[in-house]
Amino acid sequence: MSRTDVLRDSPKMFESRLLDALSRVHPAAVVVIFVPAVVLLAAWGLEKVSVLGMLGLAVAGYAMWTLFEYWLHRVVFHFEPEKGLGARLHWIIHGIHHEHPNDPLRLVMPPSVSLPLGALVFGAIYVVFGSRYAPGLGVGFFAGYLAYDMIHYYVHHFRPRGRLGRTLRERHMRHHFQDETKGFGISAPYWDEVFRTSSRNR
Repeated sequence: MSRTDVLRDSPKMFESRLLDALSRVHPAAVVVIFVPAVVLLAAWGLEKVSVLGMLGLAVAGYAMWTLFEYWLHRVVFHFEPEKGLGARLHWIIHGIHHEHPNDPLRLVMPPSVSLPLGALVFGAIYVVFGSRYAPGLGVGFFAGYLAYDMIHYYVHHFRPRGRLGRTLRERHMRHHFQDETKGFGISAPYWDEVFRTSSRNR
């Protein structure tokens, strides 16, 4: 088996065929689920605030997403116990992606995880900010998540020609193949500069 095949073909994650099937997802599923969710949140939010207010809330929600992405990747995905249940959970959550980073069905978060996590996050936003502001913040947050998953898929399976795309791909490939303690921001690499985890900081 070639190195390319090893990087692409990940093994079964669960003995149960159903559970294993739920751990794999076509990247289009993210678009099918989250584009309507963002549209519905926008419609709901526009009943509460003006168009300008919605734009401001969406920008703030996107900023929240970028910080969430960075810290989730850095603290949760790269918390790596050496043995026991913790080690098993790490492998399921993120370790398998580092071992087989080009498996196209394990590059975006499966709905079995993204939907409950998204509901939990939106519930927290609703509790903290209330019904007036939560929908607009949700628009930016979930649009940011959608962009993140699509960018993540893109940098693994395509070779961008533009400067921004090449930079995002280079940073993420360094995270995978040079130093996984750096480069946690995939769609928002500027937080690596802020928190000094950029692959350029050596």
